This record gives sequence, structure tokens and C-alpha cells, in this order.
Amino acid sequence: MSKFFQAILVVVVLAAMVIYKITKKKKKKVAPFPANWHQLLLDHVEFYAELTRVEKIRFQQRVMVFLNEVYIESVSFKLEDIDQILVACSAVIPVFRFKHWHYSNLSTVILYPNHFNKNLVFDNGGEDKIVMGLVGTGRFEHQMILSRRALHDGFAKHNDRLNTGIHEFVHLIDKMDGQTDGVPERLLKHTYTIPWLKMVHKEMEEINANKSDIRNYGGTNEAEFLATASEYFFENPKRMQRKHPDIYKMLHDCYFPED
Repeated sequence: MSKFFQAILVVVVLAAMVIYKITKKKKKKVAPFPANWHQLLLDHVEFYAELTRVEKIRFQQRVMVFLNEVYIESVSFKLEDIDQILVACSAVIPVFRFKHWHYSNLSTVILYPNHFNKNLVFDNGGEDKIVMGLVGTGRFEHQMILSRRALHDGFAKHNDRLNTGIHEFVHLIDKMDGQTDGVPERLLKHTYTIPWLKMVHKEMEEINANKSDIRNYGGTNEAEFLATASEYFFENPKRMQRKHPDIYKMLHDCYFPED
């Protein structure tokens, strides 16, 4: 990472941590949902558009609760309403059916303007900028870094089975039990763990043999399979139900336990 942007990122993270600790002691009141955001949600978020009127109101409330609890910071660009909306939607969509869900393992989402490399550099040549998002570890624990371009693309291209925001928040859900291992214990009943892993390993073999339409990254490991399959589930559920009925059913039972 260039020293300049390393310094910026460290300052952003430290500032966010200080603000988070101060406000955690004195919890902020959840702000009302801005009236103009409803149309933005309808225009950009298919999941929201398909909800009932009552569910839309609940979704709006969940968005505002998330934004009350997690800071969103931008690097090298001015943060816009739609940026905050899409980050919050990425967080809310996977856990919408869980009434009292809170991301206790997240304090800040940092948005870069574009894709970046493994050293978090996005501003110069050299190594390919292929990273679209990551969940921080070490000094970046409780932080998430997202490419703004990837975040917007995930919602602009509905049905393409790719949504970086949802992908990274599924990693956080997976991590809630202390391990990012592809077994979301907060969502998956214990008796389903072994059948789920058997299903995952079988499908990973299909992916790595180029016999699956789940994208190749899902064949990396169990955690990436969960995140990648979850993108597919939320982006194109009808196709997943048709092409992968067992995986679809298991994910449906995880994300929609009340249905």
C-alpha cells in the first residue's frame, strides 16, 4: 500500500473506532427514514421492491437501525445517500427475517472508490485491482472494506448471481460464532451441519470441475462457497431453486426460518 493511502486508511479506522466507543456509551436515537429514500430503494433494490407494504416499512426501520449502529466512511470521494442505502441493504437483506439481529462484530464500513489489491491499494498501476471487498482482521478487526463500484454493480445487475455487498455481510454472519468456516451456526440448526457440509463439498467438486453454474470462487473453500451461493440465492432465487434445489432449500431454511 502507498504510504499516503495507508495513512489515510489508518486515520479513518482510528477515527471511526474513537467515535464508535464514544457513542456506544451514549446510544444515539435512531433517525427517521428519509422520505426520498423510498424511491431510491425501489429504483435500486429489487429485494425491497418485491416486499409487501408492511414489509417495506419494516425494511426501512432495519436500514435506519443499521446506520445508527455502524459508521460508513468513504476514501477519496464524497459519500452519497445511495452509498449508505446500498451498504445498509447489503446488511439487512440476509437477516431481514431475524427481528432482533445486530452486527456486533462490525463498527465501520470503509468504501473505496474502486477495486483494490491485497495491499488495499486502488490508486496506482502495478498489481491487478481484483479485490472487491473484504472483512477486516488484525488491526482492521470490526471493519469491512468495500469497492464502491462493486457495491453499486451488485445491485444494478440483478439476476447475475453476483452481489459483493451481500457476499461480505454473509462472511460477517458466518463469523458471528467466532469462525469463518462456511457453517453459519447462528442461522443453521446443529442437526443440519453435517448434511450441509456434505452438500457443500459435493458442489465444490462440481465447481472445480467446471460442472456448476455457481461461480468459480465458490470452490475456494467452505466459507467462500457459503458467501457465493448466498449471492446466487438472493440475486436469482428462481434459477437456484431450479438448478440447485437442495442448496436452495437449505439456504431458504437459513435465511427464511419463519416461512
